[in-house]
Amino acid sequence: MSVRDDLLSIGTVAERAGLSVPALRYYEERGLLSPVRDAGGRRRFPRHVLRRLAVIAAGQRVGLSLADIGEALDTLPPDRAPSAREWSRVGEVWQRLLDARIRELQALRTSLTGCIGCGCLSLTRCTLFNPHDAARDEGSGSRWLRDAEHAPAKLGREPGP
Repeated sequence: MSVRDDLLSIGTVAERAGLSVPALRYYEERGLLSPVRDAGGRRRFPRHVLRRLAVIAAGQRVGLSLADIGEALDTLPPDRAPSAREWSRVGEVWQRLLDARIRELQALRTSLTGCIGCGCLSLTRCTLFNPHDAARDEGSGSRWLRDAEHAPAKLGREPGP
């Protein structure tokens, strides 16, 4: 059997991965999957794409962005299933990302507990309050709690363990 005979249709991949066909097309548009085209222009996927889809699902389940997942997939071979060593490298990168995310969430949880406890009546102490658009120069989006390493200092507390 040739490699071409071992290719799966997009419908088969979607069914086996528990995804919709539009989701697979979206992942292709984002560069996460690279199907080959048959003579009729239909997408065909090697079987190892099911492993990539499992990695995408796992990354999303733990809160990683598709950009983070894509960076990890870019380090893996596109033409075969990754080795244990290659998977391990991805796991190490993801562990660092998740550790940073956990620190951010802990800082946010601490801030929210304070806000919930006071009913947000103390705007002079609230780390989420932004008087006179003071956070403008820090860029777009919520920035004040993203640096979890320094969040305890911003809150007037010592860093925890």
